[in-house]
Amino acid sequence: MIYEYDYLVIGSGIAGMSFALKVADKARVAIICKTDLEEANTFLAQGGVASVTNLAVDNFEKHIEDTMIAGDQLSDRKAVEMVVREAPGQIRFLVEHGVKFDRAADGSYDLHREGGHSEFRILHHADNTGAEIQTSLIEEVKAHPGIDILDHRCAIEIITQHHLGKTVTRRSPDITCYGAYVLDEASGEVDTFLSRVTVMATGGCGNVYTTTTNPGVATGDGIAMTYRAKGTVEDMEFIQFHPTALFHPGDRPNFLITEAMRGYGAVLRNIHGEEFMHKYDPRLSLAPRDIVARAIDAEMKAAGSDHVYLDVTHKDAAETRRHFPNIYEKCLSLGIDITKDYIPVAPAAHYLCGGIKVDLCGESSIHRLYALGECSCTGLHGGNRLASNSLIEAVVYADAAARHASRHIGDYELRYDVPEWNDEGTAHPEEMVLITQSMKEVNQIMGSYVGIVRSDLRLRRAWSRLDILYEETERLFKVSKPSRQLCELRNMINVAYLIMRQAMARKESRGLHYTVDYPHS
Repeated sequence: MIYEYDYLVIGSGIAGMSFALKVADKARVAIICKTDLEEANTFLAQGGVASVTNLAVDNFEKHIEDTMIAGDQLSDRKAVEMVVREAPGQIRFLVEHGVKFDRAADGSYDLHREGGHSEFRILHHADNTGAEIQTSLIEEVKAHPGIDILDHRCAIEIITQHHLGKTVTRRSPDITCYGAYVLDEASGEVDTFLSRVTVMATGGCGNVYTTTTNPGVATGDGIAMTYRAKGTVEDMEFIQFHPTALFHPGDRPNFLITEAMRGYGAVLRNIHGEEFMHKYDPRLSLAPRDIVARAIDAEMKAAGSDHVYLDVTHKDAAETRRHFPNIYEKCLSLGIDITKDYIPVAPAAHYLCGGIKVDLCGESSIHRLYALGECSCTGLHGGNRLASNSLIEAVVYADAAARHASRHIGDYELRYDVPEWNDEGTAHPEEMVLITQSMKEVNQIMGSYVGIVRSDLRLRRAWSRLDILYEETERLFKVSKPSRQLCELRNMINVAYLIMRQAMARKESRGLHYTVDYPHS
């Protein structure tokens, strides 16, 4: 089946839905999501949204410098300045679309402080800010007559000149996106979506690791599709491991213990109950995430333990329950009363700072293809994301992309000469275990060799093992009818390869990339 839209948005988090709402009044928009609108990284975000609002003590320059410092001076200052300065306006956009941030008794925003921030500037809704944003935007998107929501559909490839029989290489200057081939899981058919503008908003890639806070849909799809289409992908070595995911073996995704709890006063302790952050950084538990994650990793290795503790028992119990109701209930369901008991925590893959390289308008190196949110590399995060900068980045860049695309969409035509998907001679895989076992192997390789601490030897070992999986999976893909699981495996291998290869290329320890071969660079 062939669909025609002005805008095709692949992904349904804050980035994709914000963009759709900003362009839909004058165009036809399709939002494609792999499962339901609710399943996105946005929904699981606890901490909040960073924005300068208390001008009595805070200012843009402080937020800019905090971001540059957290990014280990690798951030693109132009991107940082754009996001920070435009953040208050996009906070108003979210509020106008139903998002209710917590307020103090005087009506001002109740602001949190998180690691790496010099001031209290995190707007939040209790400890489930992402869910509040996601559900508010879902209501707006569903009510908009210009937006079609197509769920349980998995994008397989974006359409470029390659599909018209032309040779496309990474040096081709005019690669253009004309839409995407999309698998309809209900029918099993691959549909052709033609669009004037395509937007990747597919989120991160945490599921290439065994332990992650990301939902199951976060398999790096947009990044892998763009890379295969010869688009530019950068900074993939910078994987942020959240220091404090709830340690409860078997959970996937891992439940996040927000950094705001450390801002509130929680203290990290090792398996023996001893504080340890003073050995690693003068900012203690509020040091940037890469430092805290490596410190926890070191303490776990030294003690031979699989977790450490987060201690909030010294704080007022009623206040703790009020600030963190979801964390309190989750832990209580496991027999942990956080007002009396230490919380077992361990690092988990959380956020990708790199991705599809975009300019200040959110456009990728492929013409008519934009990338927003976690799958993009705007330059904001550099070597390490400052806490709570990601949600505001998504909505600021959604606004920039919407304005840019709206100015140019009249110049673009739909390409009716695009061939339909050809699966002649293919069949459904006979053994699903081949796919599920390969996914486990990707997780094992990445966790063992491309984790928080790396080395040249480990990365080379990852290369050789991933190469075998890549060859096996490509052979399987060529003879199989597409399925969501097979497409996800293929994308996970592509993304794991990019993380590993770009980690090998960085001969220094910088930001989130730490290697024992260059520890002091």
